[in-house]
Amino acid sequence: MKVAVFGTGGVGGYFGGRLALAGADVHLTARGAHLEALRTSGLRVTSPKGDFQIDLPATDDPSQVGPCDYVIFSVKSFDTDDAAARLPALMGDDTAIISFQNGVDNEEKIARVVGREHVMGGAAYIFSSIVEPGVIAHTGGPARIVFGEMDGSRSQRAERFLDTCRKTSIDAELTDEIHRVLWDKFAFICAQAGLTAAVRLPIGDVRTVDESWKAFRGVVEEVCAVAAAEGIDLPTDTVNRHASFAEQLESNGYSSLYDDLVSGRRMELEALHGTVVRQAHRHEISVPVSETIYAILRPWAVRNEVAAGS
Repeated sequence: MKVAVFGTGGVGGYFGGRLALAGADVHLTARGAHLEALRTSGLRVTSPKGDFQIDLPATDDPSQVGPCDYVIFSVKSFDTDDAAARLPALMGDDTAIISFQNGVDNEEKIARVVGREHVMGGAAYIFSSIVEPGVIAHTGGPARIVFGEMDGSRSQRAERFLDTCRKTSIDAELTDEIHRVLWDKFAFICAQAGLTAAVRLPIGDVRTVDESWKAFRGVVEEVCAVAAAEGIDLPTDTVNRHASFAEQLESNGYSSLYDDLVSGRRMELEALHGTVVRQAHRHEISVPVSETIYAILRPWAVRNEVAAGS
């Protein structure tokens, strides 16, 4: 099995490395100092599930990789369009592009470039990031992935990918309801990322203040309402389930949205709260908590984007 990891960040680096340990022929794509470290020192992953280091081919040019069976597509959501335009170099007749990104519309963007038949959806449940060039740190979360065909079928290629995941320590599930899975995760991310970034304190501090904890639950409720308007009915226990999961997180945990804010990097705000606000307006749904978080974080997103482009 030949696999390209398009975007070797916290998600792509962790799961791509694990697939390589299971015997897959994995090729990494990256940029800058991270790419140079991958080439010279290999990929190093630290994780509660076991540290490992592995030498894998790495490049910034997909044409050097060639057609693959699978592409783990894990770039930041704001890079989806540009990255998707480079996917044809990795494509064969049966190539599956599996998106493991934040947001609920990345798959549609990818499909417009490569064709709907090549795209699968995925959700990664892990807290991981690049802590230094060439090094991925998995710091929390179950390190679990859920994926599936966009039309709900159980294809041979999906079953094959599942089998390979299970040969290593990847907790993987194949679903026939990937749209529901994506919106369910989206509801949690918007709450956890939005509150930790807007408050600029870890989730433990958010949990201990009644008003902030109410806002966390409010975001989940609002995303559920927008999902329903989009034809996705999330389970009735979604708010309590996500709150319960957040209560079990390490009290000093933040989010990638917070990390990008304080580090001056581009933020995925538009793919998260921006999407909630726009979709809510389209359906004439009131989402005051999401609107407030979006308004608080939007100036930072603009500032960081300008700084990143300078």
